[in-house]
Amino acid sequence: MAWRQLFLISCLSAVVLLSILREGTAVSVGTRRLAGQEVQEGVEEKIFMQESDALNFLKKRGKRSPRSREKVNAEKRLKLQADELWREHHEEQRNEFENFVEEQNDEHAERSREATEQWRQWHNDGLYPSHLYNRRHI
Repeated sequence: MAWRQLFLISCLSAVVLLSILREGTAVSVGTRRLAGQEVQEGVEEKIFMQESDALNFLKKRGKRSPRSREKVNAEKRLKLQADELWREHHEEQRNEFENFVEEQNDEHAERSREATEQWRQWHNDGLYPSHLYNRRHI
């Protein structure tokens, strides 16, 4: 007797669950059943296209279909323009770096020249001429 009650309760719960799920899917899809076929035909026209249109679309958009000469030329122009911009950018960067290095070398040479001159003035006691005139001639 207990198994019959359990079976009936499970069947009733399944029926209730299926009816709730059926209403839920109708709401989630958003189909109205006012005019039946008329609504579905309108939706089908919006979603599906004619076979010939689909084939033309696939021919135009296929991966293996050859591109037109205009598209190839346009892509080449874009690549050349991008390469030129890249070249100009790197040339500017290289020139800026060369100028920076040249300035650093000039500053270093100036500092070392000043330090050498200060050392000569400090160490020259006046008894001997500067080292430029104190060379040994061979």
